[in-house]
Amino acid sequence: MPELFAYTDGACSGNPGPGGWGVLLIARDGVEVVKTRELSGGEADTTNNRMELLAAISALETLRRASALTIVTDSAYVKNGVSQWIHGWKRNGWRTADKKPVKNVDLWQRLDEAQARHEVTWEWIKGHAG
Repeated sequence: MPELFAYTDGACSGNPGPGGWGVLLIARDGVEVVKTRELSGGEADTTNNRMELLAAISALETLRRASALTIVTDSAYVKNGVSQWIHGWKRNGWRTADKKPVKNVDLWQRLDEAQARHEVTWEWIKGHAG
């Protein structure tokens, strides 16, 4: 069975400002790429973090059946949020340790729901490193 990878990124001109996100889904059998799919979108008034979140959400929501995949992101915000912070936020009723509402809670909840049916490995890579 091929391995599935989702390479995600989001960006914004100004923060907030117009922004976009992109995903490259790759299915590999060993080193051979057997299938690819590109996804993208954007918003007129958004933030970098919202675009990074939407890229990851879109990668997960586009998969029709439960899958094992690796999501590769250069966003420490997304990687740390989904693998560390989200558990506490959920316990605290979607509030931070300081009892403040979680920023981008709509997207964090959507990401939490989208990843629940998949077996996801999150990998952080340095952005713009070649």
